[in-house]
Amino acid sequence: MALTESNMLDLGTQAPDFKLPDTVSGNDLSYNDIKGTKGTIVIFSCNHCPYVLWVNEQIVKVANDYMTQGIGFVAISSNDVVKYPMDSPEKMKELAAEVGYPFPYLYDESQDVAKAYDAACTPDFYLFDENDVLVYRGQLDGSRPNSGIPVTGKDLRAALDAVINGNPVAELQRPSAGCNIKWKS
Repeated sequence: MALTESNMLDLGTQAPDFKLPDTVSGNDLSYNDIKGTKGTIVIFSCNHCPYVLWVNEQIVKVANDYMTQGIGFVAISSNDVVKYPMDSPEKMKELAAEVGYPFPYLYDESQDVAKAYDAACTPDFYLFDENDVLVYRGQLDGSRPNSGIPVTGKDLRAALDAVINGNPVAELQRPSAGCNIKWKS
């Protein structure tokens, strides 16, 4: 596993659409199905990455705090499940229940959605405003496993607060960092 940072998709990018199977409900969901009235968070994630496992509890807290305020949330796993069977849809469903994800956990088998978002790592966070325009991409906060920095979600929370209150999101945005997406060969 190599530490990989976000590619930092250009701010102002329109949210790429998708239609992917939700491993929790069994339904196919599109961007429009999960988007919120005030904004939408798209998280590229997976089951086994220690960086994701480190922040999962805070991701659930952030989602629970902001879904009631009009923010839609979704997590997407794009990893190659042939080489990484722990990221299979069945295991994704188990993890979502275990962790308590209050949002869909979609499986991007073709990896086309990860490519459309220029996703590079897990976790990778994208915040789109009410017009589906990218206003934040980057880290949850400055914490990393064994860093001694507590997991608070402060960077993502600040961006969410700005969107909800109709304020501009800070221009200084730090990339997320984690395991690289496991691309098919």
